[in-house]
Amino acid sequence: MHNVIAFYDDRVLAHEPNIDADFLPDRIDKRIRQLLSGLSLPWKYPEHPGRLVAIQQLLETNPIEGLCIEGGKVATHEQLARVHTTSYLSDIFSLRGKNAWLDVDTTAVSPGSVEAAEVAAGTAIAAVESVIEKRAKSSFALIRPPGHHAEPVRARGFCLFNNVAVAAAHARSALGMERVLIVDWDAHHGNGTQDIFWADPDVMFFDIHRAAPFYPGSGHLEEVGAGLGEGTTINVPLPAGAGDEAYLKAFREILAPATDWFKPDIILVSAGFDPHWHDLALNVSYEGFGALTGFLQRLAEQYCEGRLVFVLEGGYNLESLARGTRAVLSVLAGNSVPEPDTCGIAEVEAAAKFHLNAFQAQ
Repeated sequence: MHNVIAFYDDRVLAHEPNIDADFLPDRIDKRIRQLLSGLSLPWKYPEHPGRLVAIQQLLETNPIEGLCIEGGKVATHEQLARVHTTSYLSDIFSLRGKNAWLDVDTTAVSPGSVEAAEVAAGTAIAAVESVIEKRAKSSFALIRPPGHHAEPVRARGFCLFNNVAVAAAHARSALGMERVLIVDWDAHHGNGTQDIFWADPDVMFFDIHRAAPFYPGSGHLEEVGAGLGEGTTINVPLPAGAGDEAYLKAFREILAPATDWFKPDIILVSAGFDPHWHDLALNVSYEGFGALTGFLQRLAEQYCEGRLVFVLEGGYNLESLARGTRAVLSVLAGNSVPEPDTCGIAEVEAAAKFHLNAFQAQ
């Protein structure tokens, strides 16, 4: 058994919307051109292949002992249809080989996007299978386009298929996992994942994120699910600037007792790295990502025989995306769990020590 397997497939690089190209449908294209023309700076599609290239380059130049890399696979129609409607899937598949806008919130596809999205969802499934088959203690699906904004009938927020939801549904339908816990720590609320499992008592969705009106504007404290699933949706909205202490406090005081009540068979993580301060949304450090990973490892060991799977979501600053991903993989590979410090405290202590003698009585 490997400590951790990272799953990666070059086919996910084929998703490359180019806003200089002509997009269909024409009406949405004109509307988006109007929106972009009102910006003070030129806009480029933020979710681009360079995100995964940056991760790969960092792992090559700074390898992690014990990390194994494996390829991905394509999700089947049946696997995708567990969380998306057949009419939505038909619409997406009809765009294979085309440039198209899917939504006015700037979700777009290029000629290679549909296959990239199929591979992203299938690779998330492969990561889950590796853990349940006990080939790995934990796994990380390094994929794009991301997925947690994708709803059953709608693409949103750069997301086409909801990768973590597809993987969770597969774990339950095909792999014998009765209860799935999904933890989403991306800076943006996972509205699509919440929507898919809103009334499902066998999937607990815990989402910590920057509060509305930050995109997508959902994830309010009172959103707790409905019907038999009431109480299995848990939202923790945070103000801008919240960081390691807030995240870890939420994990200790909300996620831990919720997990003890729910007792999952597997834990999936929608891991976005835009909570890092380089992405200007929140204030989580690399040590913070490592500490959160260690916390989830302990929960997985306690409740579900260590089964823990990460699925890449957002993160658009290439440095913090790559270094945050590496921080998670390092802990999963068996390296020590870091203890994050409050930002600046160590530097102030060092400065105080440096200056102290100047103020002492002679």
